[in-house]
Amino acid sequence: MFKILCCALPLLALTACTTVQPWQRDVLAKPSMALVTDKVTHALDEHIYFSKEASLGGQGVGGGGCGCN
Repeated sequence: MFKILCCALPLLALTACTTVQPWQRDVLAKPSMALVTDKVTHALDEHIYFSKEASLGGQGVGGGGCGCN
């Protein structure tokens, strides 16, 4: 059973790989498909998270949790 799983898992992972055709790119470029649709709300959420958690979401800026920087 383990050998079958080890052989089947890479095959299933490869089936998910696909190319985007030129006529499909307009659908994927719509604003509703963006990870961050509202930049202002995202910036406010990042600031609140940074102030509460003493960390920032991957931007590489350090600081304390007091919100004084």
